[in-house]
Amino acid sequence: MKLLSKIAVAGLIVIATILAWNTAHLPASATHAATTKLLDVDATASAQRLAGAIRIPTISFENRSDIDIKQFDALASYLQKNFPKTHAALTRERLDGGSLLYTWTGKDPKAKPILLLAHMDVVPVEPGTEKQWTHPPFSGDIAEGFIWGRGALDDKGNMVALLEGVETLLSQGFTPSRTIYLAFGHDEEIGGDQGAVKMAALLKSRGVKAEFSLDEGGAITQGVIAGVDKPVASVMVAEKGYVSFRLTARAKGGHSSMPPADTAVGDLARAVSRVQAKRMPGRLTPPVNEMLNRLAPEMPLARRVLMANRWLFEPLLVRAMSATPVSSALVRTTTAPTILRAGIKDNVLPTEAYAVINFRLLPGDTVKDVEAHLRDVIDDEHIEIAIDGHMESEASPVSDSNSASFAVIEKTVNQVFPEALVSTGIVTGATDNRHYTDVFESRYNFSPSLYRPEDLARVHGANERIAVQSYVGMIRFYAHLIQNAAGLQ
Repeated sequence: MKLLSKIAVAGLIVIATILAWNTAHLPASATHAATTKLLDVDATASAQRLAGAIRIPTISFENRSDIDIKQFDALASYLQKNFPKTHAALTRERLDGGSLLYTWTGKDPKAKPILLLAHMDVVPVEPGTEKQWTHPPFSGDIAEGFIWGRGALDDKGNMVALLEGVETLLSQGFTPSRTIYLAFGHDEEIGGDQGAVKMAALLKSRGVKAEFSLDEGGAITQGVIAGVDKPVASVMVAEKGYVSFRLTARAKGGHSSMPPADTAVGDLARAVSRVQAKRMPGRLTPPVNEMLNRLAPEMPLARRVLMANRWLFEPLLVRAMSATPVSSALVRTTTAPTILRAGIKDNVLPTEAYAVINFRLLPGDTVKDVEAHLRDVIDDEHIEIAIDGHMESEASPVSDSNSASFAVIEKTVNQVFPEALVSTGIVTGATDNRHYTDVFESRYNFSPSLYRPEDLARVHGANERIAVQSYVGMIRFYAHLIQNAAGLQ
């Protein structure tokens, strides 16, 4: 054997040894026994209370003048009637527009408070899709083991489950050691500018600095992550940023029978095509790296080798994760053309055409980075590029998954859902949590409900529903979280 061949073989042996050693030294997946006596929950009564809240159509519309504030009035009254102990023991403030801020004063005024978030508003039902619903979208029907209707998953389920947990703890004589804030926004689905933003400003003005906040965003999924059969409880430690850019092309108008070589529509189409063809580069962030560390022991051998040797295989791993929309969103700032507008008649050349492209920013990328990327990729001085809309936000800071706050959330998941693997990750959408940056030390996103692959389309889609037993788990989670975070030591 030639010397170079011997060196190559030796090199392969060394690499194989390193890969095998790294794979063997992945952290073992944790298993947990349910040793905690779980909260007793009246499943029938609690399901009926959520159903009643669903029947009140607290819909957010982009045009705020279309919002029926009377529905939010009705929901506030409904909550007061159905959770009397909560409304007797906690201070409730109703902000302009309908947002609700509850304060549960703790025994120790020096202890840092915690902040638990949810929202009352829901998205509209897309016109023409009503017949796709097995049960009408605001029926609140309880059938086939599910509670049906808009808001069951996003996000009245969380809000009412939180109140169920508080009501039950109060009935048991529980008083928290630290103050707990419950903040329920009324316009999360349209940006939270009048709800969460104002509640956050009010808390800041009072000098509130919560040890941690918890909002929707993560969930318990099963069958969603390739190669992992067990349920995965994703406690998100960061949230992607949000910005939309408008691309505008202008040209001389005229008759379509004598078109010039360049038109507004053609120029715009070329720009959008370039942007979509060249996405922003992918990479592994710390939250995703930890997610892979936690889930790797449950994966097949070939994937474990990839996970354990990211120093060598990161480009391959990023490429593999880029193959599906769900995992691609975890490794890059996403590019989504969402609006195209041009023309008034088929034989008239438009003088203006524009497109809106939405970006969700990976931690580490900024709005300025996205704009620079657009200008570089489009490379056309005739295309105007400007931020569109008002929902501009940078990616959130990354919270520590080794903190005491994360440990409390993880402990609660292990108690209530002992079969689930606890992981980290990044919220790919936008939540109210981003508005409270000035009033918390750490922020996390987790919704304690089970999603299977077929459930992902139900959020903002047809047939939104939650299983009654899954809802019971949500109530237990919030009650035990409060006990773990604010019980007397």
